[in-house]
Amino acid sequence: MANSNNKKFVLPAELVRENSQSTLKEIEQFLHSIDSSNVEIDFGSLENIDSAGVAVIDQVYELSEESNIKINLINVSKKIDISLSTFSSRNLKPIKEKPKPKLFEFLGESGFRFWEHVKSFVYLCADIFYWGIGGLFNKKGQRKGEFTNQSNLIGVNAIPIIALISFLIGFILTLQSAQQLRQFGADIFVVDLIAISMTREMAPLMTAIILAGRSGSSIASELATMKISEEIDALKTMALNPIKYVVLPKLYAMTIATPLLTILADAVGILGGFVVGVLFLKIGAAAFLNRMASVMVLKDIITMIVKSFVFSWIITVVGIYFGLEAKGGADSVGKNTTASVVTAIFMVIVADSILGLLFY
Repeated sequence: MANSNNKKFVLPAELVRENSQSTLKEIEQFLHSIDSSNVEIDFGSLENIDSAGVAVIDQVYELSEESNIKINLINVSKKIDISLSTFSSRNLKPIKEKPKPKLFEFLGESGFRFWEHVKSFVYLCADIFYWGIGGLFNKKGQRKGEFTNQSNLIGVNAIPIIALISFLIGFILTLQSAQQLRQFGADIFVVDLIAISMTREMAPLMTAIILAGRSGSSIASELATMKISEEIDALKTMALNPIKYVVLPKLYAMTIATPLLTILADAVGILGGFVVGVLFLKIGAAAFLNRMASVMVLKDIITMIVKSFVFSWIITVVGIYFGLEAKGGADSVGKNTTASVVTAIFMVIVADSILGLLFY
């Protein structure tokens, strides 16, 4: 209720959520209608106020500051004053922004965080492989049938996508290479290229990248969800080792499935090159197979198998690490899953480079 003679606005008996908006509009109209730099807000009739009402008073202060009007609160009872001091946001101190760290502080903190991640990763690897070797002889604490289930999820269900991509890679690689070799009348050497490149590099690398995006992300997201929903803690409470109960079936399944999928990718990729060689380059089927048998050696196959084993362990351990590192809410699941895929692909490529030098 406004009193224009005394430049005073008298508040109603209640200032609560139900009438806060209407009261605020009345005060706004009152402030716009007067021609004075001093206004009084009379609390004499006010008996009840809640947090919404206190927010109205805060907004009145903001409006007055914009209009260069001084607000005075009068007849404020002790009860109302306690509510104002408790719920008012004007009493909150602004949060000071942290100063940006200097160069050496930034480098030191980044190095420390990196070292902590490295230690956690090494400890996790040791834990996984300790229980992984022990789990081969002692099945206690492992879920029955989970190895078969994970083998289907990781291996069998990945066959279509790996076969399709490998066939297309072999097909395109042969087609593009043949265009250059034809200029020198060396069409037959396309067999050497496709057989060796698919066996030593493309089959294990492409299989690992697909599994990192498909199965590695699944492992990370599953464990991250379990960590955030406290299922991991529940397993520990029930005296179940999360590594043995959740992780080992995934590790065993990935270890078995990855070499088999790599062999499939190699065979299908060479088949793609075979199709191009026979249909487009007019290389006889027998000539293609004989040339492939003569250029491939046992070392190529051993290289492919060793790489597939190493890649499978990298994908699994990275997915497990980022899954167990999840903290906070649901957004952490997405962030850690993305980080696991990127890190796994990066580490697979680095490992491929190192193994390539060792087996050169």
